[in-house]
Amino acid sequence: MQPNKSATVINGIKPKPTLAHRIKHRFITRGEWQLYLLILPVVIYFIIFHYAPMYGIQIAFRNYSITKPIMEAKWVGLNYFERFLKSPMFPQLFKNTIILSFYDLFIGFPFPIIFAVILNQTQSKRIVKFSQTVTFAPYFISMVVLVGMLHLFLSPTSGMVNKLLESVGIDPIYFMAEAKWFRHVYVFSHVWQRTGYQAIIYFAALTSVDPGLYEAATIDGATRLEKIWYIDLPSITPTLVTMLLLSVGKVLNVDTQRTLLMQSPTNLVTSEIFGTYVYKVGLINAQFSYSTAIDLFKTVINLTLLIIVNQISKKLTEESLW
Repeated sequence: MQPNKSATVINGIKPKPTLAHRIKHRFITRGEWQLYLLILPVVIYFIIFHYAPMYGIQIAFRNYSITKPIMEAKWVGLNYFERFLKSPMFPQLFKNTIILSFYDLFIGFPFPIIFAVILNQTQSKRIVKFSQTVTFAPYFISMVVLVGMLHLFLSPTSGMVNKLLESVGIDPIYFMAEAKWFRHVYVFSHVWQRTGYQAIIYFAALTSVDPGLYEAATIDGATRLEKIWYIDLPSITPTLVTMLLLSVGKVLNVDTQRTLLMQSPTNLVTSEIFGTYVYKVGLINAQFSYSTAIDLFKTVINLTLLIIVNQISKKLTEESLW
């Protein structure tokens, strides 16, 4: 006896599957529930530590006091945003943050790419491993220790750098105190510490390139530079574009810890950025609403830039984050 096929049909219309049925078909029948179970801890982490704290964003729109619950604070709307935009500190903070961030991006972004390409073209595995170890080690140095090393090496009286300058007849330079040297020291110390770590991403992308492409290029008489230009760079273009988009998306998020440790009263003209100002206003002066408004303003700018650059990248290179 055949099953009654019409049992699942009501008046000629097949009923819409229930939510439970769709979940069962999507996660259990298709055998994907194990993958979702693996990613569940990450989802829970982001919900607890990244999405739940967004409840506090409303502090930027309220006259918040630590002695009262957030919901009892008076709603003031965009008052703190207007106060910040009209503040005499805003032009200086915006200028310093933008210059330092783009200077760091312009100098620091190509170094890992160049380093990864050079390692990929190096024939000796020993040299590759040694180079990776030497350049990766600075990443593990504590920021406090790193800035302490900078003070020692760049000291105008006993620093190794100034001793070398004196040996060729150049007067000592106060690298850590003079405002004009702050950005250079910040950027190149960042390049030294991060290049080896960031190069791993590009080097991993290069190792997945088909060796047959290099063999065919060698047979055709391609030079090493031509192999880099026509094989290596196109192979890492998706990774390169993704990393560039992520960097632009946090263009106003300059390393606050590094900047604070390198900051001094004599270099505030160039070293005072959004992050250091928020720290001083929010934690030291306890102006929580004002500092939250500044940080939220910075986040909105970052998000806007990320969306714009992502759309431009999608049209020009067909590569994007979403």
